[in-house]
Amino acid sequence: MTQEPYQHPEIAEISLAEVLHALSDPVRLSILRALTPGCESAWSGFMVNVAPSTLSHHMKVLRNAGLIANRRDGTRCLVSLRPELSDRFPGLVETVLRLATTGDSGS
Repeated sequence: MTQEPYQHPEIAEISLAEVLHALSDPVRLSILRALTPGCESAWSGFMVNVAPSTLSHHMKVLRNAGLIANRRDGTRCLVSLRPELSDRFPGLVETVLRLATTGDSGS
């Protein structure tokens, strides 16, 4: 039995509202912080204090918002940042992650 590949939105279809919604949760921010640009990470490698079903939900929100790409490799699920998102919203994710990490309010 083969599994269907994950569906990802086209870059032109990604909305700013969905990206900002996905970035509004601390767990999802920690997932994005843990990802290294250009590299893939297995779901099991994320140190988040949530149930597997909750992690799956967060990954789905990030994927549907266009922030990450998922792919299956046997029984593993791999995650990577979508570098082309920077073409759609230049500097947005980097700025949000920097501000979330430093606690800077922008003032």
